[in-house]
Amino acid sequence: MAEQLAGLADDRALLGRTSTAERVSDILRSRIAEGYFPPGTRLSEDSIGGALGVSRNTLREAFRLLTHERLLVHELNRGVFVRVLTVQDVEDIYRTRALVECAVVRGLGEPPYALDALRAAVTEGQTATLENDWKGLGTANFHFHRELVALAESARTDELMRSVFAELRLAFHLVEDPRRLHEPYLRRNRQILQALEAGDRAEAERLLEVYLADSLERVVEVYRRRVGEESPHDDRGPLAAP
Repeated sequence: MAEQLAGLADDRALLGRTSTAERVSDILRSRIAEGYFPPGTRLSEDSIGGALGVSRNTLREAFRLLTHERLLVHELNRGVFVRVLTVQDVEDIYRTRALVECAVVRGLGEPPYALDALRAAVTEGQTATLENDWKGLGTANFHFHRELVALAESARTDELMRSVFAELRLAFHLVEDPRRLHEPYLRRNRQILQALEAGDRAEAERLLEVYLADSLERVVEVYRRRVGEESPHDDRGPLAAP
């Protein structure tokens, strides 16, 4: 046992570094989701490491974690860039959303359901709309779907969808008219909430299926047009941010 414990002691430095890298990746993930680093942006190790006060090794580990989540891409001899999704990526994300979100609603069991967080997300969206804050409305929409998934009370599902939603926001950051993209879904979120408040999970699932199919069609239409306008390469990565 003493020999095994000595080996664990040797790993203490790795534990500390990994923990720090995970915290750094959380910060960068949030910044990417918020559009602080738009798709196509090259991430400077020196600048980001200096701003966060972390070592190059820690930052590289954080980059590796986010690359695994498909938020970043590493290009040999060029550096690390915020990933630009393809249309096929967007379609795959929506397939995943439909599989997971509809399954969550289908498996809710008997009402009543814990819907306070969903109500708060709808209210958040209504407030953003009144203030003409269309990016804020998009954020509220993501909050609604995050809280919908959270009804499953599954840490694994929450973690999976956290990455899926963060990846999808990469596509939304290239859309020039966020109002046109997000505004129609505030009413639909309210309808799904009302169905769940009534205890009708079958109707909520039906509404959600139609919602996701329509959203996919709308996003792909806008995204294909936007990506098609961009130059395939420049100094900022495989596809430049707008």
